[in-house]
Amino acid sequence: MDIYERILGGLFGVACGDALGGTLEFMSEDEIQRKHGYLKDIIGGGCWDLEPGEVTDDTMMTIAVAEGILDNPENPIEDIGNHFIGWYDSSPKDIGNIIRIALSEYKRSDDWTKTAYYAHQTTGGKSAGNGSLMRCLPVALYYSDVKKMLEITASQSLLTHYDRKATDACQFYNLLVYDYLNGKPKVPAIREHIDNYPEYKKVFLMLKNELEPSGYVFDTLICALWCFVNTSSFEEAVCEAANLGGDADTVAAITGGLAGVYYGYDAIPDRWKEKILVKDQLVSIAKRIIVKYRSQG
Repeated sequence: MDIYERILGGLFGVACGDALGGTLEFMSEDEIQRKHGYLKDIIGGGCWDLEPGEVTDDTMMTIAVAEGILDNPENPIEDIGNHFIGWYDSSPKDIGNIIRIALSEYKRSDDWTKTAYYAHQTTGGKSAGNGSLMRCLPVALYYSDVKKMLEITASQSLLTHYDRKATDACQFYNLLVYDYLNGKPKVPAIREHIDNYPEYKKVFLMLKNELEPSGYVFDTLICALWCFVNTSSFEEAVCEAANLGGDADTVAAITGGLAGVYYGYDAIPDRWKEKILVKDQLVSIAKRIIVKYRSQG
């Protein structure tokens, strides 16, 4: 599979999962069943009153990370932060509590070294949310040097999330994205890295009814990995993730990013891709990322 198809698949995977899951945000599985049955179409609505194909903070912050990297690949963190602030200043419908606190602190202090720790303190040490995991995928799409990729993955997380669990989840996730970008098989790639993140090993032993689609980064990544491992297509993986309810947009976006890189852009249903309102931005980002690969031969 062409690497461009995997890059585009990852970006659209995040957006499609986000747009599908946004309808089901904060609902329980029972509530979803009563209202939607098993949702398989991007219809908007939900608690954010979304337009069909409208995305939330998951996709918009993913775009911000990508744009920051493309602005300044060698040292992108300040640029990523600037794109976060540009998005924050647009008064988005959906912004996570930890990120809201961190970005408001940056607006006060103008100092990125203070933001994540301030949010960590303000939340009573509960800064292991999934808000840095949901946006980290572009780092793995851009950097071909693994050491650099892991360094930037951690740094973008630490702009807002002080807890090491958030950093670890981002790095584990991006190692998998990196491997799938380079054509590695699904489960062997997970098994190759999971010894370094042993708390996630239980994903292979869990039943679906044991999943907890909460905003805690560990729960979110467990849900995403489970849905990815226990399905055999992009659509099936993302539908399983979204229909868990809870933090549905983020769980589905993270699942979609992984599945999109693995299965590729062509595996994403056309009826989803065509609805994404930011699709032109995603295509533009993918085209600019692929220039780097082609210039390297």
